[in-house]
Amino acid sequence: MPSQESPSVAIWSVISGAKFGVVFSALVLIIFLASANLAHGRSSKAAHGAVEEQPFGTTKEGKKITLYTLTNSHHMEVRAMNYGAIIVSLRVPDRKGQVADIVLGHDTLEAYFDNSPHLGGLVGRYANRIANGSFTLDGVKYSLPKNNGPNTLHGGIKGFDQAVWQGTPLKGNAGVAFSYLSKDGEEGFPGNLKVKVTYSLTEANELVINYEATTDKPTVLNLSQHSYFNLAGEGTGDILNHEVMINADRFTPVDSTMIPTGELRPVKGTPLDFTTETKVGARIDDNYQQLVLGKGYDHNFVLNRKAEGLAVAARAYEPRSKQRYGLCFETQHFPDSPNHPEFPSTVLRPGQTFHSHTILKFSAK
Repeated sequence: MPSQESPSVAIWSVISGAKFGVVFSALVLIIFLASANLAHGRSSKAAHGAVEEQPFGTTKEGKKITLYTLTNSHHMEVRAMNYGAIIVSLRVPDRKGQVADIVLGHDTLEAYFDNSPHLGGLVGRYANRIANGSFTLDGVKYSLPKNNGPNTLHGGIKGFDQAVWQGTPLKGNAGVAFSYLSKDGEEGFPGNLKVKVTYSLTEANELVINYEATTDKPTVLNLSQHSYFNLAGEGTGDILNHEVMINADRFTPVDSTMIPTGELRPVKGTPLDFTTETKVGARIDDNYQQLVLGKGYDHNFVLNRKAEGLAVAARAYEPRSKQRYGLCFETQHFPDSPNHPEFPSTVLRPGQTFHSHTILKFSAK
């Protein structure tokens, strides 16, 4: 991907109707689970490194959907389907071996069809917002469907999280590769874009997400995974007591429609300072203009990165049992970059290959 500048980091969550936001690329997100904070759940009995397939319903257009179950020898289990490359569930053990599903999901395919807030899906062609549903590339203006007020959000009306992907289990590994061809003009974006995302489960209790894409025409691209986490277990309550650290000294303030103004503002002295572990709910209701505009946290954080390769982007820790919703960790570039030449570029051209690498590492603390 062009531009070696620092990517952004955005964590999203539904908190009483608000969102908590962060973005990263080629980074490691470490998630700690308290020793006894998970509700009891079933353990996977599948063999080490296993991938199982099973039918998971049919789309409105009559396309059959397959659910892939990945397991390792530590009773960790990831279930993902080829509709939207959606992660349906993610079961992990705590220190005492108790297993719970820590991502929000539905039990049936049909539940994802209507009014699902990109739940667990692969979002694109452009994750986050593009202002006024348009951008100009190489002198050509492209118009996109507006599905978030005056803006385009997560690829438009029918983004990648609603597409049917081709699923292929990885040989010899607990993993699955999803491939999709986004045709030239789909949701207004130029170029035939070939996308491949791979979910791999390791013996170190890591969920590794690899993104790859090529195009036959200049285009813009920003991919992300949109699972909502609750480290106490799905259905146990809100995430206001989750302790979060974000390795970012700056963020991009937004206007009234949640589009970045172009400023890179220091987080120090603001409620957006997560440079040390802080509870999500500690300052979310502060009378700070950016929190008022976002109805909570819905902002892009600029990571402290000085070199290429993997780096810790953020940590999340759930210290005790509680009751309520979900926190979404998205890896992506700056919102509205196509309309901000001062931001890291998200332009992909023929002959180039987009690569992004994210590791979600789970451990007990």
